[in-house]
Amino acid sequence: MSDRIERAEEELAHLRKTVDELSDVLTAQGRDIARMSRLLGLLMEREAEREFAAGGGIPLADQKPPHW
Repeated sequence: MSDRIERAEEELAHLRKTVDELSDVLTAQGRDIARMSRLLGLLMEREAEREFAAGGGIPLADQKPPHW
């Protein structure tokens, strides 16, 4: 009986370690996504300004696709 409990405790310890590792990965991915979203917004603004400065009128990102 104590053998089964010991194995269950070991398995539980491994599962807790895995959950902690996955939590760390998820946190890092969340930071990466937030950073990339911020950078994408900056790039879109920069491109819109470049298009406007070139006399493009409506920025390409705001134009409807030709099939609409």
